[in-house]
Amino acid sequence: MIVASEEAARELLEVVPVIMKDIRSEMRTRRSPDLTVPQFRTLAFVDRNEGASLSAVANHMGLTLPSTSKLVDGLIARGMLTREDNVADRRRVKLGVTNHGLVILETSRRGTLNYLADKIASLSADDREVVVKAMNAMRSVFISSIQTQAPGK
Repeated sequence: MIVASEEAARELLEVVPVIMKDIRSEMRTRRSPDLTVPQFRTLAFVDRNEGASLSAVANHMGLTLPSTSKLVDGLIARGMLTREDNVADRRRVKLGVTNHGLVILETSRRGTLNYLADKIASLSADDREVVVKAMNAMRSVFISSIQTQAPGK
């Protein structure tokens, strides 16, 4: 069967948001109860983007720099994030996740992974193989496009 790229794109636009909503919902239910959703999202972003700047976090979260600074300061005070000066630009800081923050994230991720594995288990082995192949194809397309859009690349 030959599928036009527009048809494949239409399927992505329809299915990916549903999957992401389910994943986000599951991860939120598994986050530490004393961690707000914005705090959890900040931890996850910094974990995926080690050395991220405050501006990058603000952009990702859709918050102002002062609001993001307050959010990050709270996570630093609780021992979940670290902040270090950027030697190349003293006006910028580099953020990192501490071991304590990683434990919290890993607990949520592990539970969500198990949840997704249970859902996918209902698919046939052939269909699961198709899912893995499709995700690998999407990764190659979208990771390369993100890397070419990155500043300085």
